[in-house]
Amino acid sequence: MKGLLIISGLGIVAMLAEIFKFKKALLPIVLLGIVAAYATNFIEWNSPQSIVYFDNMIAFDKLGIAFSGIIIATAFLWFILANDYFEDTNNSVDHFALVLFALVGALMLTAYKNMTTLFLGIEIMSIPMYVLAASKKNNIKSNEAGFKYLIMGSFASGFLLFGIALVYGACGSFDLFMIKSYITINSATLPSFFYVGVLMILIAMCFKVSAAPFHFWAPDVYEGSPTLITALMSTVVKTAAFAAFLRLFMISFSGVSELWTMVLAVVVALSLIVANLSAAMQSNVKRMLAFSSISHAAFMLMVILANVRSNLSVSALIYYSLAYSIGSIAAFGVVYNVALKANEDITSFNGLSKRHPLLAFCMTVSMLSLAGIPVTSGFFAKYFVFTAMIGTHYKWLLIIAVLTSAVGVYYYLKVVIAMYFKGNESDNEKLIVEKSQAIVIVLSTIITLVIGIVPNLVADIFSF
Repeated sequence: MKGLLIISGLGIVAMLAEIFKFKKALLPIVLLGIVAAYATNFIEWNSPQSIVYFDNMIAFDKLGIAFSGIIIATAFLWFILANDYFEDTNNSVDHFALVLFALVGALMLTAYKNMTTLFLGIEIMSIPMYVLAASKKNNIKSNEAGFKYLIMGSFASGFLLFGIALVYGACGSFDLFMIKSYITINSATLPSFFYVGVLMILIAMCFKVSAAPFHFWAPDVYEGSPTLITALMSTVVKTAAFAAFLRLFMISFSGVSELWTMVLAVVVALSLIVANLSAAMQSNVKRMLAFSSISHAAFMLMVILANVRSNLSVSALIYYSLAYSIGSIAAFGVVYNVALKANEDITSFNGLSKRHPLLAFCMTVSMLSLAGIPVTSGFFAKYFVFTAMIGTHYKWLLIIAVLTSAVGVYYYLKVVIAMYFKGNESDNEKLIVEKSQAIVIVLSTIITLVIGIVPNLVADIFSF
């Protein structure tokens, strides 16, 4: 709870930095503030809190604290990685404020207890991201990415609002627990427009997490946005969206699971097939990682399907979110540094093992983790998903997931092969990486290996 207030305060401080002329001190202030937010989040683990003034529409229970902890920790690594992004003295204050307010929206999505705060959280997170996607003002691809993200995001928000209105019309409340109670008591007499509302909300949330067939914006937006902003979308935004998805369908709509589970199962199957086959055909690494993120979204949606059976899936989703976020931070950090002197094409990675062996090793670990290879965290992330799913009647999804994961290994290893087995004209030209960025990339790699070697370290903490 206090973490949300601290991040909100940091956003206001960032807006005042221009007036009171402390722009150069803003990054250290933000980093200290994020550490303080994480500390308060940690302290609140055994004492969940709610904001009474807002009629308890936001309440940080253990689930919210777990997801907000992942978001805050990822944001800390991202701010260190993105120090280059804030070097433009004309726009640095704006960028700081936009990112921090996007974080506020993300934290709201981990702890909302009301449809109103769900919508507010999504919009507070999304609107700054539309601007940040287009923040390379002289780059036509960045402008296109921001515009496409805005149009598709607004379209999804329209679906969400219409769905919320229909559910409210049927249940007479925005409160998640009141809706759940109403469904339980009146399950036999629910009006047909209630079911339409649930499906519209499901479609809107699938847009937000870029699941097929609602994924068309993701590859273009990921490719066109500045690489560091793409890293933010792939980690913080994705984790927050899935926390919101899980809370909504675990609490409110679990009583009508027969309505949406089969629809969601079809979405998962489409996402796995379309994403992996499309990623295998990409030559641009950012675009490949965009399709990869759709595949990972499918795995996380499988967890939500499994949650109808057991709370084991909650822990699986938390572990998967952490593993995917940390692996993505390392991957996009390497992509950013490689693309500075070349471009984001896979050929730019040719001979990276000679130009910067450490960077090549970190990228290899990240690719292996995203592919789900032992002994990385990505392997156990997928293992926990399979464990949660094995007791459901969606075993056919597991078969599709295994087969499409084999395709995933192919396109992830393309990057590894380029780094170690393909030559480059600039093989002898050393790649210089800023020290702070190198630390973040190496630290993310170490975390990926550690929680892959001892997965119970994380799984036991978040088993509730």
